[in-house]
Amino acid sequence: MKKVDDDAILKRFQNGDVSAFRELVVAYQDNIYSLCTYMTGDPVNAEDIAQDVFLKAYQSLKNFKPNASIYTWLYRIAVNACIDYKRKASLESLFRYQQHDDAEIEDEPSDDPSPERAIESQQDRNSVKRALARLSQKLRAVIVMKEMDGLSYEEIAESLDISIGTVKSRISRAREELKRIMLRKNS
Repeated sequence: MKKVDDDAILKRFQNGDVSAFRELVVAYQDNIYSLCTYMTGDPVNAEDIAQDVFLKAYQSLKNFKPNASIYTWLYRIAVNACIDYKRKASLESLFRYQQHDDAEIEDEPSDDPSPERAIESQQDRNSVKRALARLSQKLRAVIVMKEMDGLSYEEIAESLDISIGTVKSRISRAREELKRIMLRKNS
């Protein structure tokens, strides 16, 4: 993640420089998209959700009070948007009486020259993605934010508006659940 001066950008934006928002988008778009992809398991819809996150942020940034960092504020918006998406998707599937296979997330090509290792690596990533998809939204959110996006306990707590103790508890439960899922798959 690029280091940006959120306070300076916020001040410029709130003083009428709307181009300052572009700097926030550039700085955080990859992280928000990645979070949305892992939370939804659907890269196409994750792109739409990420765009909605930035639209909501743009509309609210004028009145943003820096109680939290912009980074964690964007994460909170993204997590809530992903939860809303999953809730809506669940309701739609109930009404249609159809099951839809989860979209496979395309992986970037491996730099590893060994085709066998590349296949193993791809299979490992797919196994982790399938295991993540089986976690509850609450557990998936904290483990993705911690392990994949590298947020601190404090940043996660701030993003999700929960206590640090709750973050630690959920991360521990998520790790145990992932371990159980992966061990069951391999046995």
